[in-house]
Amino acid sequence: MIAPCGLDCSVCDIHLAPGNPQLAEELAEWFRAHVDPQVEPSWFHCAGCPGDREDHWSPDCWILACCVDKKGFRYCNECEDFPCDRLEGWSTESKKYEEAFNRLRESTMNSKQEGGD
Repeated sequence: MIAPCGLDCSVCDIHLAPGNPQLAEELAEWFRAHVDPQVEPSWFHCAGCPGDREDHWSPDCWILACCVDKKGFRYCNECEDFPCDRLEGWSTESKKYEEAFNRLRESTMNSKQEGGD
């Protein structure tokens, strides 16, 4: 399950938390220390970007809004503007984001090679 931005939902802690109470508690502990002291383990759930927005960790994600809602694509690399400056900037914010961006970039290069471009 790959998100429009290239993140791999199948290894995402928030996606996995409902089936792993220990992981959910670890996430809650981190969020309590760094974000919000009121966080509960039950808050961590996400069906992924293709799923129901009611069961999405970040339903107001700017990437999801741009790629899926505005442009009607499944992945950012389907866009003629890929890679855009905003997505490139996002990719520098964490190692996981960098990996996601590179996954899309690699997929784009593989598609072009297979298509003979």
